[in-house]
Amino acid sequence: MTHIEPKQLLDWLAQLPPDSKPVVLDVREPHEFALASPSVDAPFELIQMPMRTVPQLVDSLDKERPIACLCHHGSRSMQVATFLANMGHDNVVNISGGMDAWAVQLDPSLARY
Repeated sequence: MTHIEPKQLLDWLAQLPPDSKPVVLDVREPHEFALASPSVDAPFELIQMPMRTVPQLVDSLDKERPIACLCHHGSRSMQVATFLANMGHDNVVNISGGMDAWAVQLDPSLARY
């Protein structure tokens, strides 16, 4: 499993083919998402899918699209990234440190919880 920190996300996105339509898959619960969420004005599609719903919704994720998994600190997203890789998704990374690290490294205006 490949791990990237939030500050490495733009580099990861830059190395993808221009037409790849990358996804940041936020696997936190809705109340967490309401507290702090990544900017939607970014070069990726943000999809919110709580971890507990991923097994039921996995077929809705295109296996051709690169996916960076995100949670609060990186543990749940690592589990989801591993699950997706086992389900045939070839280009999946885990955002280590999650939204907490995102707030520190990329957007200090975000609430840390």
